[in-house]
Amino acid sequence: MRQLLLLRHAKSSWDDPGLSDHARPLNARGRRSAAAMADAMRELGLSPDIVLVSSARRTLQTLEALTPFEDGALVEPMDALYLAPWPRLLDELRQAPETARSLLLIGHNPGLHELAVELAGPEALARGGVDARRLVEGYPTGALAEFTIASAWRQLDRGGARLVRFLAPRDLPAAEVPA
Repeated sequence: MRQLLLLRHAKSSWDDPGLSDHARPLNARGRRSAAAMADAMRELGLSPDIVLVSSARRTLQTLEALTPFEDGALVEPMDALYLAPWPRLLDELRQAPETARSLLLIGHNPGLHELAVELAGPEALARGGVDARRLVEGYPTGALAEFTIASAWRQLDRGGARLVRFLAPRDLPAAEVPA
């Protein structure tokens, strides 16, 4: 079994209208929620072998809050992931080395949300529990979906993943504590 972790970047700042979208940093709430998600991932033993991350500043800062990973990880910042639609994200996942046991993709909506829904598949989501319903409803900033995958990465397709859990920053008390 393989593990796929899909993480949407944490809350970003809109304070500087002169910055391009690509250059927007995390705001204070985003930094807190990213740190809280890092703690939750460590407690759950979620430590990827490979991290694919959008080259946007807010995704890279989200990644910074998560590191270091317990066993280290190969990190690949990728321009192709910036605001990518779900089919592009799926293509990138299919290129992962077959030796990778766990992969973390840090990206953006709507592509990340659509990818998660497509991977889980409509039947599984329809009969799923609370996490499945929450996933269908939306993918808030800083949220993490964990999937297991029985196939090879190159064979990953719609309905080819089983949702294990869906965590949002609001589920993590430390995310809302003022700095």
